[in-house]
Amino acid sequence: MKIIYTFFHLLAITGFYLLGEKLQEFLHIPLPGSIIGFLLLFTALMLKIYRLEWIESGAHFILAFLPLYFIPATVGVIEYGELFSGKGILLLPIVMVSTFLTLASAGWVSQYAAERKERSE
Repeated sequence: MKIIYTFFHLLAITGFYLLGEKLQEFLHIPLPGSIIGFLLLFTALMLKIYRLEWIESGAHFILAFLPLYFIPATVGVIEYGELFSGKGILLLPIVMVSTFLTLASAGWVSQYAAERKERSE
């Protein structure tokens, strides 16, 4: 039964993606359709139009395969090794600072969301 629920959750997530693609195509919005679909899903979840339980197991299924999505980027970095060999030392602090900023902002947002959820309960 869980497989059927996961399948329907994946269909719902795909539906938001396709809706975003169609909106982007129809309205000529300068954003990728996948981002528009994500924003639609996020808005529907925040406004409680769409419940998290309706997509939760499908989202967990997709997240289980998330590391596979980084393989093309890693192969791309390996393809352009000569670019990184000359100026690679300069890229190291840039990567470190951007990683730190990403981790810090993700931490702040998650703390804010947790505090907000705690206050609402």
